[in-house]
Amino acid sequence: MDAMLERASKVHRTAGILKIAAVALLTIATCSAAVEMRGDHPDTYVVQRGDTLWDIAGRFLKRPWLWPEIWQANPQVRNPHLIYPGDVLSLAYLDRMAVQQGPRNGAPINAIPLSDVEPFLKNLRVVDEFEQMPYVVGLEGDRLRTSEGQVAYIRGIAGAQAGQRFAVVRPTQRFTHLDRTRCCDLFHKDELDFRGARLIDFQNYWTDVETPDKGNELLGYELMQVGAGTVTRGEVGGIQASTLLLDEQGREVRIGDRLIPVDAQPYDLQFVPHPPRQQVEYGRARVIAVADMLSAAGPRDVVALSIGSREGVDNGTVFSIWRVGSNVVDKVEYGAERSDDTIPHSSKVRLPDEYAGHVMVFRTFDKMSYGLVMDSVKPSRIGYELKHPDAPY
Repeated sequence: MDAMLERASKVHRTAGILKIAAVALLTIATCSAAVEMRGDHPDTYVVQRGDTLWDIAGRFLKRPWLWPEIWQANPQVRNPHLIYPGDVLSLAYLDRMAVQQGPRNGAPINAIPLSDVEPFLKNLRVVDEFEQMPYVVGLEGDRLRTSEGQVAYIRGIAGAQAGQRFAVVRPTQRFTHLDRTRCCDLFHKDELDFRGARLIDFQNYWTDVETPDKGNELLGYELMQVGAGTVTRGEVGGIQASTLLLDEQGREVRIGDRLIPVDAQPYDLQFVPHPPRQQVEYGRARVIAVADMLSAAGPRDVVALSIGSREGVDNGTVFSIWRVGSNVVDKVEYGAERSDDTIPHSSKVRLPDEYAGHVMVFRTFDKMSYGLVMDSVKPSRIGYELKHPDAPY
């Protein structure tokens, strides 16, 4: 009996090993099938200063966002995320890709040009609330606005010590997600006044947006950094406001601006492009704003997206962007004289979504994120849908 049990155990272990090996081979085969080289790629490529990982992958791969899978299939590459100008990439065979080290005189290349996103990394963030933050209550000489080299008076930091640094931020937008189950969801953006109260103003930092929720949900308040300063005096001698010396050039500071402690590096500088880690419900992921008062975005433009870390989004997540297909009246069936409002929604013809481009996330918050448009065949507008980068329709 013991001998039979031992033989059965060996058979079970052998079967387990074979199963693991089969899964590994299937994974490698799937990776090779998914990662397709362009037919005109050279055998080698020397990394140039100014290259980005996305640019290199775009030259040689049909799907640039899958480049990490190539490196993962090649254990001889010690760190696939640290590639430098002068390195030689061997592209002769998909399963023989390797990196020959070049000089290490500069910084490693990134997936995207940091110069395009650094102002947004440094100057924009999204929070759930700001009303409890310290705020500017007055300015030097009773000015309406002030700037570098002058002082602002602050309420709410009574315990701050001289020398402590704060960033001055301004609430600019309020993003919400509204439930409209009869037709479609609605995302909306409200401009904010100097106190952070809602204000209808369509010419502020972001463009207006109307697009989709399951309830009336706050996605967040956008805070824009306008300056920074150092505390020079606290609330002493009956004075009810602390003094902040503005020592960083930026926008003019005004009454109502808020304060947050300065973070030495509050953002990630390494972006590894990859597909979404989980499926997102159709209609839930949208472009909800375009930077710099634009209504449409092209390559290297920044957009705000309606999903964040709670949906599995992280820095480097790549989406494809799609114009949502229109619902049109079939004029052949109903006649050219029938107007759209006389035809019920259920009787209209839904046209296909139209592909616009790809966007990669570079800054993630709980319910929202910011992304950089990487490539496009047409402008991406507010309300456009986000899908898996390989979505066929």
